[in-house]
Amino acid sequence: MATAPAPLSLSASTLPARLRAGAVPAGARWRQARRGRMVVRAKIREIFMPALSSTMTEGKIVSWSAGEGDRVSKGDAVVVVESDKADMDVETFHDGIVAAVLVQAGESAPVGAPIALLAESEEEVPLALAKAQELSNGQPQQAPPAPTEDAAAPPPPPPAPAAAPAPVAAGTKGIASPHAKKLAKQHRVDLAKVTGTGPYGRITSADVEAAAGIQPKSKPAPAAAAPPPVAAPSVGAVPQAAVLPPVPGATVVPFTTMQAAVSKNMVESLAVPAFRVGYPIVTDKLDELYEKVKPKGVTMTVLLAKAAAMALAQHPVVNASCRDGKSFTYNSNINIAVAVAIDGGLITPVLQDADKLDIYLLSQNWKDLVKKARAKQLQPNEYSSGTFTLSNLGMFAVDRFDAILPPGQGAIMAVGASKPTVVADKDGFFSVKSKMLVNVTADHRIVYGADLAAFLQTFAKILEDPESLTL
Repeated sequence: MATAPAPLSLSASTLPARLRAGAVPAGARWRQARRGRMVVRAKIREIFMPALSSTMTEGKIVSWSAGEGDRVSKGDAVVVVESDKADMDVETFHDGIVAAVLVQAGESAPVGAPIALLAESEEEVPLALAKAQELSNGQPQQAPPAPTEDAAAPPPPPPAPAAAPAPVAAGTKGIASPHAKKLAKQHRVDLAKVTGTGPYGRITSADVEAAAGIQPKSKPAPAAAAPPPVAAPSVGAVPQAAVLPPVPGATVVPFTTMQAAVSKNMVESLAVPAFRVGYPIVTDKLDELYEKVKPKGVTMTVLLAKAAAMALAQHPVVNASCRDGKSFTYNSNINIAVAVAIDGGLITPVLQDADKLDIYLLSQNWKDLVKKARAKQLQPNEYSSGTFTLSNLGMFAVDRFDAILPPGQGAIMAVGASKPTVVADKDGFFSVKSKMLVNVTADHRIVYGADLAAFLQTFAKILEDPESLTL
């Protein structure tokens, strides 16, 4: 037998937070549950800007795979998002119709912000369009659901009177905070006679003090504490005010998403106490090996990555990291991240388990990674799982340089070009040999000078007698 909707008695405490303001939102409908309870089921769902990497704070819409009015199914790719590292397809978690696109291609939105609205059926599309209009008129840049709730709360001032829960407080015997109960006991105040001013009539410490006739001495302090926060923002404003104006006639070009991420990471790295150690390595035998394996698709970068991985296996502290400033993290895998310059930025594809794979399999993996990097199609685990980084500028005839330590890693190696150099042997005879210089930047909190020197000695021995690289 059908029950009439009139008997519904839903107190503020039993309603979800979104509905405590009063009326049921336009984008929801009531349905009868199996056990006779009434539940709210949303008609309109929001597609949010996802976090595609641990460092991503906002994303840019590259293109929409589904347009307004298109019907999509769970798992369908609906939009391509440019994160701080790559372009990735974003799937929908629900079936429905793309009713409104809130962030157009080429625009950016913070992680968690709604970028589109999904309606369950055609009948609900008008409601979605109305909600989209409401969002655009309200807070276009606000992020997740919270803003949506705030946007819904202001409109209904009537619900504010629904703060009628306050009167309920008059009859809420003993509903008080723990500290209020303690004060009431100390000052012998009957909580049943105290009217609470807290949320939903909750009795606060101030209510008890007022009932006991105690002057609120603690409140002036918070009032005085308010100015400091105001001063804090002004401090943050100083650096912004110190930004130099552009040179007359110059063109200001904003960072791309990737460039902004690189900038952020480089600034963060300044907080790490880093030091640098250089080491010369004779590369005659390495050059001979390279000429043999080059026709098989093996690059010098892969040979260097393999040698670094083999050396790290013997010196695990150089493969460690310090993420919290209080402890070491010894990584069980040796994943060599290699810096690659791409159009509009820099990215570090990762050769995972480089110590366990031969140079031919590593070369194939490296080709695939570079191809993905150029197309900005790397998956997060393919660029964020590095435990040691290699940066090679030798192909540009750079003889030496220092690399900046990436956040979350213990060391990074900078490799220069191999050049003919006059060398004296132990007997005093001179000869010309090819030599290259490598500089390693390390986190001094976990790697010490002796550790890094020992690692570089092992790395040099492997390259100066590189037969082990082919095993």
